[in-house]
Amino acid sequence: MINKPKNITSHGVVNFLRRLTGERKVGHAGTLDPMATGLMIVAVGREFTKKLASFVKLDKEYVAKICFGWDSTTYDAEGALSFVSKRKPFKEEIGGILKTFLGKQKQAPPIFSAKKVGGQTAYKLARKGKSVKIPKQNVEIYSIEVINYDYPKLILKVRVSSGTYIRSLACDIGKKLKVGAYLCGLRRTVVGSYKIRQSRRPKSLKESEDLAKIQIRLDEVK
Repeated sequence: MINKPKNITSHGVVNFLRRLTGERKVGHAGTLDPMATGLMIVAVGREFTKKLASFVKLDKEYVAKICFGWDSTTYDAEGALSFVSKRKPFKEEIGGILKTFLGKQKQAPPIFSAKKVGGQTAYKLARKGKSVKIPKQNVEIYSIEVINYDYPKLILKVRVSSGTYIRSLACDIGKKLKVGAYLCGLRRTVVGSYKIRQSRRPKSLKESEDLAKIQIRLDEVK
């Protein structure tokens, strides 16, 4: 279990572990964007990568920072921003809107994502200026808790099903409030029953033996 730092891709974490262990067969159970931090389940070696499917569909928990007033082409701070409104939503107003996102629903993934469209990666098509249409996905949002609100920043703890895009949630919250919003920070804290406190940062791993300290036992995996 790896605690991914900011400004490194999920593939970068995989490459780091390949260099550390000398093992080419390395994979992960869920991408985190470069700006995002937090828990990644990573498998090293064929015996473990065969088990990754057991982790991919697990529920997730995130701490998300949302910035009001602007829209983003990527729904996060990596995209081009456009001003929408300087109105400051009331906390009670935000609470009412957040309740409407609870439960099962159809969610539109960002066009700047790793989703496949006609066999091609959506973000690669979007970067070329091509039209990208991604079908809405079935997701479920189990809970949304306001941790802090100090305009223009809203911090939420969100528990969701696999496949839920927190970037899309941020954008949709902005639309419902009619003030615009984008994701300006994200940390994954839980995957299934596994917690961020059980993980280690890549820079703290000096040799392959260090991985044993954060290894999930195979008999735990269904």
